[in-house]
Amino acid sequence: MNSLKHLDLKSVPCPLNVIKIKLALEKLSKNEQLIVELDRGEQEEMVLNNLKEMGCLFKQFNENEEFIKIKILNEK
Repeated sequence: MNSLKHLDLKSVPCPLNVIKIKLALEKLSKNEQLIVELDRGEQEEMVLNNLKEMGCLFKQFNENEEFIKIKILNEK
């Protein structure tokens, strides 16, 4: 069964938000999912690029003008 963890990174600057996501992903068990909220703009771009570089499976959802939510699946 998939379990969800939540990380609110709105107003957290780069690269601190990327580091916090990496640390949270290391703590996830197999098949757990991490929901991340972050600001649009530089934070969104940096985080999405880093997730792609790390080979993470993720999906953007619940977007608005100020922030987005990303669901990241841990397959380890």
